[in-house]
Amino acid sequence: YGLIPSVLMGHDQLPMDLYAVPAYLTIFSSMFMHGGWIHLIGNMWYMKIFADNIEDNLGSRNFIIFYILCGIGAAMAQVLMDTHSQVPMVGASGAIGGVLGAYLINHPNARVLVLIPYIIITIIKIRALYVLGFWFILQFISSGGGVAYAAHIGGFVSGMILILFFNKKNKRRTKTIKGPWG
Repeated sequence: YGLIPSVLMGHDQLPMDLYAVPAYLTIFSSMFMHGGWIHLIGNMWYMKIFADNIEDNLGSRNFIIFYILCGIGAAMAQVLMDTHSQVPMVGASGAIGGVLGAYLINHPNARVLVLIPYIIITIIKIRALYVLGFWFILQFISSGGGVAYAAHIGGFVSGMILILFFNKKNKRRTKTIKGPWG
């Protein structure tokens, strides 16, 4: 169910007994799998902090469409980065990266609570622009194994672009609903 770039691109094949779903469907199924509890909890933490505002902006139905499109953008970025990779890709991090990109566009001045661990843990409020900018830069300079950084970047950029389309679509829908009376 994890997305394997080399299989998706046709460079490799899995043994027949391992084909649970066609390779193209792993683009979707991989978004709902995680590499462990820490991976899942980390992703859900980001969802709790940022996704509710974007869902409020778009509505539930459009948010789901937006989220899945960001996940596809993230997966394709990772696949294109290394089409011969045989490492399965799992996790919602790329789609959540899309939510972060949308948040940067729609709510750059929102204040985000950040824990600063130093001698004692300090909690401060920082503008989303700085928090998300720092997160984005970390994706370029981090190098830990087993993390699909290209998916994070691809999701983030997909979210920034897609939210512009969804914002326009939402404005047209709102004008239509308002009608001539206000």
